[in-house]
Amino acid sequence: MSRTPHKPHLATLILLSALGILPINIFLPSLTNMASEFGVEYGLVGLSLAAYAGVSACLQVVMGPLSDRFGRRPVVLCGLGIFVAASIGCAIAPDAWTFLACRMVQAVIAPTYAVTLAVIRDTTSREQAASRIGYVTMAWAIAPMLGPSFGGLLDEMFGWRASFWFLVVFGVVVFVLCWVDLRETNRNRTKTMTEQFRAYPEVLSSGRFWAYALCMAFSVGAFYAFLAGAPFAAGSDFDLSPAALGIYMGSITGGFMFGSFLSARFASRFQLTHTLIVARLIACFGLLLGLFLYFVGVDHVTALFGPCMLVGLSNGLTMPSANAGVISVHMKLTGTAAGLASAIAVAGGAAMSSIAGTVLTQGHARLELFLVMLCSAAIALAAAVCAHRLERRHTEAGGP
Repeated sequence: MSRTPHKPHLATLILLSALGILPINIFLPSLTNMASEFGVEYGLVGLSLAAYAGVSACLQVVMGPLSDRFGRRPVVLCGLGIFVAASIGCAIAPDAWTFLACRMVQAVIAPTYAVTLAVIRDTTSREQAASRIGYVTMAWAIAPMLGPSFGGLLDEMFGWRASFWFLVVFGVVVFVLCWVDLRETNRNRTKTMTEQFRAYPEVLSSGRFWAYALCMAFSVGAFYAFLAGAPFAAGSDFDLSPAALGIYMGSITGGFMFGSFLSARFASRFQLTHTLIVARLIACFGLLLGLFLYFVGVDHVTALFGPCMLVGLSNGLTMPSANAGVISVHMKLTGTAAGLASAIAVAGGAAMSSIAGTVLTQGHARLELFLVMLCSAAIALAAAVCAHRLERRHTEAGGP
């Protein structure tokens, strides 16, 4: 038997990752219809977003370690099986409370993204991992862009339940693909969960882990601050229709996709930390450009969204390399590190979006948004510089 783990096809990993992100927002255009059919307030069905996010954040911390203990394949297949069952429950739910319960169980699919990253790291070097993760993160960006449009079309043609039946079919297809193509890649499984928990301090006390994780968290934080503050800033300074605002809001996601593409093509040629530092410098430059345009009096919508596109480009370059770095800190706890880092990134995004929503004021929203995003991007840059220094020390000390 070969000692090299079987490398699953990239298409399998891309589809698995897309399935992990698509359920977040595919049904958003249907919330009003769902509330009407269930006879409840809009806010109640709206809880399906917060509940899903909360459960997925908790499961990020659990499923990664489970994949280190029991293997990637059983965790992914069990997660997919539960997701399909929960999606069926959502599709046939007779009332809002049943729907919310099934919706929370659906969140089991979200942490499979972290397990996917662990699979990539199991079968590639660090730099090659950054390249493959780049392709995966492109799907991770495209899925939420297309999801609401596709879900709205399904609702218009067949009703809101059609979105969840689509997720059932998609889940079954990915389950079959993983059953055939995703063999076990974790050749360093821990013997017991107790042994693994004892090794946690080695991850949590690692400066390298925290440098990569904080770089991810505050990179994501700048993006979430944009999502929270850009609509208010655009409404405060410019007279945009909802459709135009949606197009401009997509600019940062477009930048993210392009950055992910560049990472997929070229990341394997450069040291991870060098890519991180360059990426974070691009983000800071873009936001400083935005501040410059504000202070010289450029009053055009592109003066808001143009600099933010550079932030998206930067994040697209950052996330594959940061993910590859964080899951390389401890090879026996790859899944654990991926799950913990994802949870930290979610927390960072939530914190920065809350700050943006709190500090923005009428008349100065664009300035305040750029300052919040620049603060987050600067912290991410500092973390990238720390990661570079710690990696150099680790290498000089004889580390792998």
